[in-house]
Amino acid sequence: MGGGDKSLLELDGQPVLSYVINRLRPQVDVVLLNANGDPARFAEYGLPVLPDSMPDFPGPLAGILAGLDWAAEHGADTIVSVAADTPFFPPDLVVRLQQAARQGGTRIALAASPDPDRGLMRQPTFGLWPVALRQDLRAALQGGLRKIVAWTDRHGAALAEFPAIPQDPFFNINTPQDMVQAERIIRAQG
Repeated sequence: MGGGDKSLLELDGQPVLSYVINRLRPQVDVVLLNANGDPARFAEYGLPVLPDSMPDFPGPLAGILAGLDWAAEHGADTIVSVAADTPFFPPDLVVRLQQAARQGGTRIALAASPDPDRGLMRQPTFGLWPVALRQDLRAALQGGLRKIVAWTDRHGAALAEFPAIPQDPFFNINTPQDMVQAERIIRAQG
């Protein structure tokens, strides 16, 4: 995609991140960004920007840990994570993650959507995370764990299933062709 932040690329006249924030904001009390580097590039959004709390950029779990640490300091019990390059995630993501966790008797829930070739696919960057497990996550990261599902499988994460109609709600933008497809989706949605 030419380097830089995919979330700041223009999609139908506004940054991809704007779509993500607008989709998430009605579902949560507070929106935070996890990003390393200069936080000033996100200043126009007026949101707290949390860098990873672990050294050497160990991946998405480090961002989740940064969110859990912030939540612990501010008295929250859970956080929800979403990917900043996925502008069409479900508008009922959070409530459905909460329902899945309750029904599954677990503290973690991940989104999932069908894939015609591989069956039900977990979407591990879209999850509900309990603050109570932050020290466990910190220890796992310090021990070298990097895969989200390797950690969530230890805790029996529930799945919240979302249909892929009319398109996969977890479609993410990774290539210029994906950006063209995202433009088509926006036009189709009106």
